[in-house]
Amino acid sequence: MNSQSPDVLSSLTTLRDYIRWGASRFVEAKLVFGHGTASALDEAAALVLHVLRLPYNLSEFYLQSALTLEERQAIVAIIERRISERKPAAYLTHESIFAGLSFYVDERVLVPRSPIAELIEQRFAPWVEEEQVERILDLCTGSGCIAIACGYAFPGAEVDAVDVSSDALAVAEINVDKHASIDNVLLYQSDLFDQLPDERYDIIVSNPPYVAIEEWQQLPAEFHAEPEIGFVAGDSGLDLVIRILAEAKDYLTPQGILVVEVGSSAETLQETFPNVPFYWLDFERGGDGVFLLTAEQVNEYHEQFTSALD
Repeated sequence: MNSQSPDVLSSLTTLRDYIRWGASRFVEAKLVFGHGTASALDEAAALVLHVLRLPYNLSEFYLQSALTLEERQAIVAIIERRISERKPAAYLTHESIFAGLSFYVDERVLVPRSPIAELIEQRFAPWVEEEQVERILDLCTGSGCIAIACGYAFPGAEVDAVDVSSDALAVAEINVDKHASIDNVLLYQSDLFDQLPDERYDIIVSNPPYVAIEEWQQLPAEFHAEPEIGFVAGDSGLDLVIRILAEAKDYLTPQGILVVEVGSSAETLQETFPNVPFYWLDFERGGDGVFLLTAEQVNEYHEQFTSALD
């Protein structure tokens, strides 16, 4: 704790006090957010509620609750860690919420935050018929959050989750065990499609690395706390995305869809393939840079995608 801690502990007493104080400290320290929270106030609330083992949807009625000295000390400690270590809050709490589900996370995986969560909650409507979805593939699964959320959304489907990183798959395994109420998610160590069984999928979804090296080098400290392998994809940021586009043809069912997040590389992708009618999805809760192609479109533009690999 810093030198301010004794004054803080004696002058602040309620849950509301510590959320407000934490937010002020974060603004003063010029922290960067975007790992599941969008503002200093949201992040402070997440950390305070985690320490108190309270739900994120806590009623405002409890904000005036007085905290014990032990609780106040624990809150001050985690707020100060967030400032001194410049790590996303999820690495301090080892928890992230995605699609309304709780996931274990640590520095071996990116913190879940993809807008694809909203698409999963909608069961990819209107692009697929829910009852006709039999197999789903999640490429670059990381913590396993997309695959497991898909497992809940489509309990009758088989979900294959792929990552090249053994560290990431170890975290994904923790989350598969954590969500043991579903048993339809299988993990594979594979460089994209290379080690997959000979199957075709109704949905292929991916949040792959898509950041150009130069852009990665300029990101704030909070992002550099995450594994570089989860971000960097060559000089353009499209190395893996182009491979997915080129190889998906052999893994989609005739009525299948391909959904890929490319984030900040969306403009570069569209410039690389100016004739391809990428459908850029909109999200009510924010987020962009996610495209959808049908299997028919993937097949139609296959030669363009494969030629870009050269």
